[in-house]
Amino acid sequence: QVQLVESGGGLVQPGGSLNLSCAASGSMRIFSINTIRWYRQAPGKERELVATISSGGNPNYADSVKGRFTISRDGAKNAVYLQMNSLKPEDTAVYYCNLAGKYWGQGTQVTVSS
Repeated sequence: QVQLVESGGGLVQPGGSLNLSCAASGSMRIFSINTIRWYRQAPGKERELVATISSGGNPNYADSVKGRFTISRDGAKNAVYLQMNSLKPEDTAVYYCNLAGKYWGQGTQVTVSS
């Protein structure tokens, strides 16, 4: 079993930045060998895949965030990060990390507003 805890959300003005963290505990082997994804869900909308990072560290991004968001993982700290720059109001959502398509965190709220 693995537990995931997201943090780093908050209120930021358009054009600002936030760095989300997803800390894992439990089976670190499961964490280290699996793909990790960041999703987001805005009110009234379906959950959307934002970024993916493989066990080897290869990233992929949704077109809507490409060039603005950066996903990374730190095996020593059992953590995954999502650096979000040039934030827009449409980035407002609850952000979730997901491990291996099975384990979910509780989410962290990101609000982009002036």
